[in-house]
Amino acid sequence: MGTLMLNRASIAVILLLTFLGRIDTVLAQTKDPKAKLAAQRGIDWLVSEQHRSGYWEANQGQYRVAMTALAGNAMLCEGSTTTRGRLAKPISRAVDYLIDTAQPNGLIGYKHDYHYTYGHGFSMLFLSQVYGEEENAQRREKLKEVLTKAVQFCGEAQTPDGGWGYVSAKDGNNFDEGSTCVTQVQGLRACRNAGIPVPREVIDKAVEYIRKCMAPDGGIQYSLRNAGGSRPPITAAAIACLFNSGDYENETAKKLLNYCQKNIEGTNNQAQMFGHWHYTHYYYSQVQYRLGDDKWSKYFSTISKQIMAQQSANGSWKEGHVGPVYVTAINSTILLLDNGYLPIYQR
Repeated sequence: MGTLMLNRASIAVILLLTFLGRIDTVLAQTKDPKAKLAAQRGIDWLVSEQHRSGYWEANQGQYRVAMTALAGNAMLCEGSTTTRGRLAKPISRAVDYLIDTAQPNGLIGYKHDYHYTYGHGFSMLFLSQVYGEEENAQRREKLKEVLTKAVQFCGEAQTPDGGWGYVSAKDGNNFDEGSTCVTQVQGLRACRNAGIPVPREVIDKAVEYIRKCMAPDGGIQYSLRNAGGSRPPITAAAIACLFNSGDYENETAKKLLNYCQKNIEGTNNQAQMFGHWHYTHYYYSQVQYRLGDDKWSKYFSTISKQIMAQQSANGSWKEGHVGPVYVTAINSTILLLDNGYLPIYQR
């Protein structure tokens, strides 16, 4: 009897070790040392480009708030926080800068800032991830205040149709479009996950807006009023937002995913297929990661090689018209995504 129990126990241990070994093999395939080194070089370049007061900016000095949030977010993916890790100082400066830009009405940014809702949405995302790990009691309380007001502003900036434009509904005569909408939705979901109260109806209206923008082929169009056909970048962003809420199996998510598989993955020349390539894969990488190790391993093997092939000698990436801070922050985030440090990206 004792021998039989020992044999069963031994078999169980062997099976467990075999299973864990398979997991380690998959993880080893995705955690390519060259990809991590490329991301580190990109992050180091971002550190060198941070202005003394804590911000980054795009070409022509635009998108200052959005660039700061995206760069800071990439640094969080490396594993540092405001108080721990080699990037604690630049992250802390970025957080302080965004806190300082928060207005009494809740907007994170400035009314005259170009397309300020992008900055507001990305800042909600970044600051909510910081909030969960913040060890400084005074700054944690300030972050809670800023994020609570930011959520309120977001609700008030929503259009009657449930979307958002480049500015608030009031400032933009109720204009709305898909890319700014999904930026707000992901920021709101990140805040809710961090414990900041978010009215359910605001997100529900936004998700319904996204559904109404769906074309017959399963892709998301530019907006309700100016459809213009399905767009891969907005579709990838939309499905990432649905996945953030756990909507993996509903019909909308299935249609979106099917469209993306045909129009984003279905080409050997992805970089030339459509504009906003980096925006697309910033979100689509999140989708692939949430689909599990098999999907992620295959996707990451392809996308990381494409990204690394374009990296400049100084560690930055320079494609596109927005500027190197934008592209470097996004590429670094993609390459570091499977570290799994940020709750909004976790499976």
